Amino acid sequence: MGRHRKPPVPTVRRSTVVALTGLVPAGLASVTGAADGHLADKLTSTVQQQLSDDSDEHLPRPEAAAAPAAAPDRLLREAKQVLPPPPPVVKTVALPNGRVPAALPAGPLGMPGISENAYQNAERILAAENPACGMPWSLLAGIGRVESTHAFGGKADADGNPLDPIYGPVLDGSLYGNNVVHDTDGGELDGLSGYDRAIGPMQFLPETWRKYAADGNGDGIADPQNLFDAALTSGKYLCSGGLDMRDPAQQTRAILRYNNSMAYVANVMAWETAYGSGLAPAASALPRI
Repeated sequence: MGRHRKPPVPTVRRSTVVALTGLVPAGLASVTGAADGHLADKLTSTVQQQLSDDSDEHLPRPEAAAAPAAAPDRLLREAKQVLPPPPPVVKTVALPNGRVPAALPAGPLGMPGISENAYQNAERILAAENPACGMPWSLLAGIGRVESTHAFGGKADADGNPLDPIYGPVLDGSLYGNNVVHDTDGGELDGLSGYDRAIGPMQFLPETWRKYAADGNGDGIADPQNLFDAALTSGKYLCSGGLDMRDPAQQTRAILRYNNSMAYVANVMAWETAYGSGLAPAASALPRI
């Protein structure tokens, strides 16, 4: 005779009901010894409902769920802050009559205070944007002294705008030693058709100004007549091509871009040294240009 086997003891998976009975209310836990065949189903259903209710408490609220959508907007704003500003608008700003010179203390050797501010402002900007150039403000002052005597002795308002526009001679060949330069801007910057002429306190030709135009006062405009714009543009022009102003040979190359004359270079460097030291240049250091 075969042995009678004991009825198998039903095994309950610990990962289902037994493991979860601790989550079941005491009233339901007391019926675990009952002979109800649907007990496991009832427990499973109850525990699943409780787990579902508990989980809901940890789900993000509708407004919290929307938070990640704002992240791209924040990143976009941050990206805009690190992007370079758009290029300035190149134009000459029409200004009213009756403006008065800036009331600022004079700088070294009587340099107008507004001009000194413009040159030093350009030095700061270039030191940040192109530190390899090593541009000193005194070199820009040397250019400004030779080109326009610092806007005709500081005849500029507190914003650095000359009281009257500054123009060089018409480059039509009528003046000995000057090149003939036909019109490149339709008179937009130099107010002249047919031929060009240099413009502003740093005396740029319209075509060159358009290539290097910079906004020195942060108004979004590169105006060749404005001292701050002109000083910064002059610095960019001198530094272009990777030149280092701390090297006298490279500085000479840069100054020759303004005027291909060693007499011109000597004058600019003499005034550069003078403004840096506070000692007026000797007459012998200023050959006729």
